[in-house]
Amino acid sequence: MNFENEHVMEKFHKMYGEGVKILEKQEERYRKLEKDFLQRFDEGEKYFFSSPGRTEIGGNHTDHNNGKVIAASVNLDSIVVVTKNQNKKIILYSEGYSRPFEVNLNNLKINEKEKGTTTALIRGIANRLIESGFEIGGFSGCMISDVLPGSGLSSSASVEVMIGTIFNFLFNEGEVSAKKIAQIGQYAENVYFGKPCGLMDQMACSVGGIISIDFKNPTKPVVEKVDIDFYKLGYSLVIVDTGGNHADLTDDYAAVPAEMKSVAKFFGKPVLCKVDENDFIENIPKLRNSAGDRAVMRAMHFFEENKRVSQMVEALNNLDAKRFLQLVKESGDSSFKWLQNIFSIKNIREQGVTLALAITEKYLSKIGDGACRVHSGGFAGTIQVFILTEYAREYIKFIERVFGKGSAINLTIRSEGAVLISDKVN
Repeated sequence: MNFENEHVMEKFHKMYGEGVKILEKQEERYRKLEKDFLQRFDEGEKYFFSSPGRTEIGGNHTDHNNGKVIAASVNLDSIVVVTKNQNKKIILYSEGYSRPFEVNLNNLKINEKEKGTTTALIRGIANRLIESGFEIGGFSGCMISDVLPGSGLSSSASVEVMIGTIFNFLFNEGEVSAKKIAQIGQYAENVYFGKPCGLMDQMACSVGGIISIDFKNPTKPVVEKVDIDFYKLGYSLVIVDTGGNHADLTDDYAAVPAEMKSVAKFFGKPVLCKVDENDFIENIPKLRNSAGDRAVMRAMHFFEENKRVSQMVEALNNLDAKRFLQLVKESGDSSFKWLQNIFSIKNIREQGVTLALAITEKYLSKIGDGACRVHSGGFAGTIQVFILTEYAREYIKFIERVFGKGSAINLTIRSEGAVLISDKVN
């Protein structure tokens, strides 16, 4: 890659921000990636791609019931260098794995033994592209990522969108829309990988920037850019990884959409989005018996959180920081009290997210500003903190005393989603 090229540097600024040290760090990443590639594959025409992680700003556990979310792509990303091959295979080496992920494109059937693997995701994406009328072909490459698994920044969605974007530019001349790539990634994760995720993660990684998404019609989600410079509000976004164990949490995650849908089923509807809130309130006595109290409270969270997303968008568009932070706090409180995704009842001794929120709230109360909430799926993992930029470094030192050095990351919201990085305009 030519790092002197103005188009490459323009992309880097959009993806990673300004600053000599930032750009030097990224240049080092890409040079290492290219070196690994050249050690494994013959020299040929190389293509570099970047796919960001994402942060959920509002709409905690609403997308799977066709609700609304607000999310943003961030400056942590998965990057890959690939070249086309002629043997109808995908061969993809990834840092941390001794063997490559390999998929023969002549066989795209679901393989039950592959579920839960990147290989399954690749196979599922390739199959869905063909079913959708697009082209696929073989490629070989190397990938690295600083979107850490378990960080709540959607490492799997970042990779899914990356694979879709590679197929898009190598074999479809960029004709597959960012929305379609996101939907294909979700399909692969649901059907081939075996995880019943919503669409928010993939959409945020694919489209990029701050976006609001209305999933009322999940086949045609309404995606709108929130076209502001977030940092004009004067706040930094910090993600704190509490180091929680994500093992054996599948049942906890699956119970949230299942319980919400059990409430919808009472009204003869498939998802809560199609239920009238007034009818829901009127029928709470009956719902307690049919669905249970927790399901009722999770439904209450859905209705309020769905409205809150629209209010967040309005506050951001008006650069109304006070109102925005109030809504962030309300979202966090609702997730804690009504949605109940802060810790798993299977392991009540481990409550890292709860503890992180408690001590962060005490810190923010001392400076009289800021807000925090559970981040992403919950039960273990990360919290999200909006803090005055002048206090960000001090807060990071404070929180790392509890959760360890490197547990807190000061993120930048990235203006672009998954992209081909070229020395030409693309």
